[in-house]
Amino acid sequence: MQISKHPEKNTWSELIKRPIIKREKITEIVAEIFNNVKENGDQALIDFNKKFDRAEVKNINVSLEEIENAESLISDELKSAIQRAKENITKFHASQNIEIEKIETTKGVICWRENRAIEKIGIYIPGGTAPLFSTVLMLAIPAKLAGCKEIILCTPPDKNGNINPAILYTAKLCGVTKIFKTGGSQAIAAMTFGTESVPCVYKIFGPGNQFVVAAKEYAQNFGVSIDMPAGPSEVLVIADEKAVPAFCSADLLSQAEHGSDSQVIFISTDVKIFNETIKEIEKQVIELPRNEYVQESLKNSYFILLETIDEAIEFSNLYAPEHLILAVEDFENSISKIQNAGSVFLGNYSCESAGDYASGTNHTLPTNGFAKNYSGVSLDSFVKKITFQHLSKEGLQNLGKTIEIMAEAEGLFAHKNAVSIRLNQDNERI
Repeated sequence: MQISKHPEKNTWSELIKRPIIKREKITEIVAEIFNNVKENGDQALIDFNKKFDRAEVKNINVSLEEIENAESLISDELKSAIQRAKENITKFHASQNIEIEKIETTKGVICWRENRAIEKIGIYIPGGTAPLFSTVLMLAIPAKLAGCKEIILCTPPDKNGNINPAILYTAKLCGVTKIFKTGGSQAIAAMTFGTESVPCVYKIFGPGNQFVVAAKEYAQNFGVSIDMPAGPSEVLVIADEKAVPAFCSADLLSQAEHGSDSQVIFISTDVKIFNETIKEIEKQVIELPRNEYVQESLKNSYFILLETIDEAIEFSNLYAPEHLILAVEDFENSISKIQNAGSVFLGNYSCESAGDYASGTNHTLPTNGFAKNYSGVSLDSFVKKITFQHLSKEGLQNLGKTIEIMAEAEGLFAHKNAVSIRLNQDNERI
């Protein structure tokens, strides 16, 4: 870990840098995989399963029997936990569905906006060292609420050609339409072009390694939309003298264990809390099963001592973290000052893990500084917004002259005529 005490503001630009991933070679590999999948369809996916996941899979479709059997392979305790998380996530995302409001902008001119679900969406779920069944909840629930007709899920098989049963159980619970045994950038390619088995989709969601991230970006060249640009997971914790070092350390480590390229930032205004948190990190990290990932992640991470909470918020806004934890007593005073963050956790008991699993908010969030211009996944991510307008005869008479003047000033006389012909016809009838 890198320690910086009271850094000058002109050095902050160095402290907010993320670990650099060289993309040139990755993009080249992704392009080759896309071409292979486009040309060879299912067979390419079967071959890639063997090459990358060492899995012999004859059929990439997950059968109904496999889905039904999954329920018996996970504990009742886990099923209950998934159910409760589903209820909270559903409740929060359902509240985002607002009623249509028609606005009369000028007398006789009515405008409004309506949601239409994106008909076909794809979900990518990592299935390697951390099979993220929680991400199935975060993506399939709002997709179902939005009314998406097809929800396609791709996830890599294990060496025996099986999918993690918790992923299958959760997918069935949340209304996923079809599930396929394919991972990596080849899964993104399959959902982009379609194969004999995998339908092409209009928008792709979900996290993944650097190849999946690059593949999602590459897919946009073929008319497919994605949820957001992404990078490795990250958290920024701000702590005052009332923070609990053990809690802060646990939150930092919970993000560091995502992968060796993850980054965590700790900022404190109190020297005692600062030093105790570093000691706690060293103590807790030893006990973690994913210790090697954490140790590598900590090499890319910063522990910073600053003077005030306002200064810490200023740094955070510049960094634009995926997750921001305010382990401060008077967090209410800081809320309005937060400009750039994916999701914010307030107070000593609001651990980031709550948002990752079951509080109700979505854990699919912008990383790598994209919180400056992107939101996390919400119900809106699964819909298009279409505007409507209705002009009565009176409405066009009231607004027509304005349109004619503007169209003529732009030299677009056909635009002007579309108004004039209507107004003149009405005058002739009189």
